Amino acid sequence: MSITPNVPPSNEGYAYEPSPTPRWIPLLIIVLFLGIGAVVYFGYTSRTQLQNALVQSNSQADVLSKELEQTNSRVALLRAQLDVTSQKLGLTQAELARARGMAQQIQQEQQDSDAKLIAQIGQVQQENEKKIGQVSTDLTGAKTDIAATKKDLDETKKNLTSAVGDLNGQGVLIARNHEELDALRRLNERNIYDFKLTKSKNAQHVGPIQILLRNTDPKKYKFTMTVIADDKAIEKKDRNVDEPMQFYIRGVRAPYEMVIFEVTKDGATGYLSTPKEIASATPAAAPSGAPAAAPARSQ
Repeated sequence: MSITPNVPPSNEGYAYEPSPTPRWIPLLIIVLFLGIGAVVYFGYTSRTQLQNALVQSNSQADVLSKELEQTNSRVALLRAQLDVTSQKLGLTQAELARARGMAQQIQQEQQDSDAKLIAQIGQVQQENEKKIGQVSTDLTGAKTDIAATKKDLDETKKNLTSAVGDLNGQGVLIARNHEELDALRRLNERNIYDFKLTKSKNAQHVGPIQILLRNTDPKKYKFTMTVIADDKAIEKKDRNVDEPMQFYIRGVRAPYEMVIFEVTKDGATGYLSTPKEIASATPAAAPSGAPAAAPARSQ
């Protein structure tokens, strides 16, 4: 039995077909090229920016350097001027130190003086506030006193009797005794002259006028008198006690008023009231033919 060797089949008569290239390889190559391009671009851009920043920094450094040189030049010039000035003044370091010490001493003295002045101002303010408070208290007391005085005057007016004048027909306040006469005087509205007359042939001075008491009737509370004023003799006949008698004087708008509040056998007591505008009038002269005047008490 013969053995036949295994002979590989011959390739003669067959064509060789290579295996196809995978599709992802070209895509990978394209991506790699793009990445490399991007890296190159960004690198170039960054380098350009760095170069520009470096150029700008160098410019700024040059400017700062020039400014520094100018400043150094000015400082050197100032030092030179200071040296020259110090040499001209002949100042030494010790003298400069002494001058500084004197300046500090003067400043300290000024501060002490200011502090003392401020303290004095504060003390004056406290004193002024105290005085102002005292003045306010005094004003309050004065207002209280004025109010009390006004109230007292109002009460006084209420207590005084009002009577109708015999000439102007208007009500006037009259006093009927010495106490009411003092109250009338406190009103300070008119000049008050109180008097005590005696029957006589001679007239008596009462303030700016003269009065001649001719007759009295104590039982009927009547009297008769002649008033001498303004070169005229005015007779007041059979007048009653507490009756206001009025008469006008030339040049004076308001009338004179006279009241007799007490009569005796030989005399009469009362007062004369005149306007404030004739506070210092000259006593009236007696008319021709009238009796001479005798002194009488007046206020």
